[in-house]
Amino acid sequence: MEEKTIVTSCSDRSSVITPPTVNILSIPIYARDIPSAVTLLLDVLQRAENEPVRCVSATSAHGLVTARQDPQFAATLRQFWLNLPDGMPLVWMGHLKGATAMRRCYGPDLFAALMKATAPLSAVRHYLCGGRPGVAEDLRDVCARKFGNLHVVGTSSPPFRPLTAMEFRALGAEIDQAAAHVVWVGISTPRQERFALELARFTRARLIITVGAAFDFHTGRVKQAALWMQQR
Repeated sequence: MEEKTIVTSCSDRSSVITPPTVNILSIPIYARDIPSAVTLLLDVLQRAENEPVRCVSATSAHGLVTARQDPQFAATLRQFWLNLPDGMPLVWMGHLKGATAMRRCYGPDLFAALMKATAPLSAVRHYLCGGRPGVAEDLRDVCARKFGNLHVVGTSSPPFRPLTAMEFRALGAEIDQAAAHVVWVGISTPRQERFALELARFTRARLIITVGAAFDFHTGRVKQAALWMQQR
């Protein structure tokens, strides 16, 4: 297993714990579990206000296959501070490479875990970006009701088309005006990772985390597969 820092344009991580990773299809994938990932993210959130933004993905086999076929997308993932193993195939491959402590870091579960962990921390504010119109607003209510987190300070539903630089600048300004620390992006792979990396140029948030269908799952718009199916 490789223990190394991921090179990223999102941030200079010299003052932050180096995540343990294992290379899978030439992409560094986090080699631990959700509780330890939450500890890493909380460490980032406790840093000084001038810390640069760090991008985090919940990456599935689909994402890695896409990266294999698209060198530009592979380069995008390599620029993320942390790529979490969202699917069991990544975990199995990690185990074969010696990362025996690796566990699935499912995007919706990561979202729930960090929302719960920061619920008592009024100094950590969240911004929800994704889903069809109304989804992010419904998810804000879910965060309050289900996770006890009252610190969602903004929401947006970006258009399906690529945003212009002016639109990214306006979104970044809205996030910074709300003083958000964590931006959650719920779109789809590979669009959400490209979206997050571009948004990082326009905001002072600490973390931008891509979690795929987590918005739809937590608001009940899409039913999740049974747990036994998720583990296959």
